[in-house]
Amino acid sequence: MPVALSTSKTAILIALTTLTQPLAQTEEYVAELAFLARTWGLEIVKTFIQRLDHPHSATFVGKGKIEEIADCIKTENIGYAIFDDELSPPQVRNLEKLLSCQILDRSLLILNIFSMRAQTKQAKTQVELAKYQYVLPRLTRMWTHLSSQKGGSAGMRGPGEKELETDKRVIQNKITILRKKLAAIEKQCATRRKARINLVRISLVGYTNVGKSTLMKLLSKTNILADNKLFATVDATVRKVFLNNNAVLLTDTVGFIRKLPHTLIECFKSTLTEIKEADVLLHIIDASHPSFQEHIKIVDQTLTEIGAENVPRILVFNKIDAIEPTIKTVETSQEGITTKIQEVDTLKEVILKKGHYSNAIDEHNTVFISAKQQLHIDLLKEIIIKEIEPIQARRYIKTGY
Repeated sequence: MPVALSTSKTAILIALTTLTQPLAQTEEYVAELAFLARTWGLEIVKTFIQRLDHPHSATFVGKGKIEEIADCIKTENIGYAIFDDELSPPQVRNLEKLLSCQILDRSLLILNIFSMRAQTKQAKTQVELAKYQYVLPRLTRMWTHLSSQKGGSAGMRGPGEKELETDKRVIQNKITILRKKLAAIEKQCATRRKARINLVRISLVGYTNVGKSTLMKLLSKTNILADNKLFATVDATVRKVFLNNNAVLLTDTVGFIRKLPHTLIECFKSTLTEIKEADVLLHIIDASHPSFQEHIKIVDQTLTEIGAENVPRILVFNKIDAIEPTIKTVETSQEGITTKIQEVDTLKEVILKKGHYSNAIDEHNTVFISAKQQLHIDLLKEIIIKEIEPIQARRYIKTGY
C-alpha cells in the first residue's frame, strides 16, 4: 500500500480501561498488541493506559493524556502510535495532527501483518482489498503523493477537483479491480473444491498461535511453516492425510484473534469457505493460556459469523505440557484415625476449574494433547477416525467412491 511510513521503527501503545473492560483485561490485551507490533518488526518503547468511562470521540484518550503522549513522541523520536481499539476516521485525522507520527490501530496493524505473511495470489489480493476498504473512509494526508487535478488554465470552467476526492476515486477504482480479480480466483478455488468433494474434509481452526500448524505438520508428516508467531499461517494449506487407511483432506486455516477487522473477514470469506464446507472441525485451544475460555468464545463467534457454527467439531486442548498440575491435600478418617493424603487433579479437572467451560466439553468430543511433545496424538487420531467413519460410509453408499 502506498502509505507514507515513518523511518523510525519505535512505537508506543495506547489503551483504555473502561466500565466494561477492567485493568487486568486491558493489560492482557496490550500484551497481545505488543506481540502484534513486534511481529510487524516494531520496538515497543512505552505503554500508556488511561481510565475512561468510554473512548473520547475526538482523540480516543483525554486531553491531558494526549499532551503526555505527544511529549513522549517528541522526546523519544517515536515513529508509531498504536491504539488497541479501532479508531474512527475523525479520530485518525485529529491524532495525526496532534501527535505528528504514524497512527495505527489494532485493525490496521493486523492488516499489515497479514500483508507481510500472505504468500499466494489469492491471499495477497484478499489482504490488498481489505486494506483499501479500511483506508477509504480514513483518507487524510497519507495519499498526498498522488497527483491532484488542479483547476486548469485561464478560460477553463470550474475550480477543479480537490485532491482528496481524486484520491477517493483512485481507491474506489482499485477496489473494483481487486473485487473482479478476487472473484475470478475464487471461481478457480471452487472448481478445485468440487474435484475433491468425495474425500472427507477436516479443517483446523482456533485462536492464533495455539499450535495449529505444529499439529498439521505432525499429522500430515510434511514440512510446513510452524512458528511461535502470530498469524504464521495466512494462506489455507491443504494436505492429503491417511488415518488408519482412511484418506482425508486436512486444511490448516488462518488463526482468529479478538477484534479481527471486519473487512478482513469479508475478504477472506472464500478462504474461510474451507471451514464452512468441512465435514469436521478440529478446534485447537491453548490449554496453558490464562484466557483460553475467551479464545474459545472468539472462535465460536467467528465461526457463527461465517456460517460454520453447525459443523461437527472436536475440541483439542493443546500445550498440556505447559500446564502445572494442581495438588491438593485431603483428610481421610478411618477407624478414628485421621490421615492426610495428597491428590493430583486430572488435567480435565484443572482445565474445567480454570476455564469453567464444562458445557463445551460435554457438548463436543474432547482430547488433551501436546503437539510439540507428541502426547496423546494416537488418542486424537482415534477420536477423528470415530467421527469420520460414519461420514465416509454414507458417502461411499451414495457415490460408490
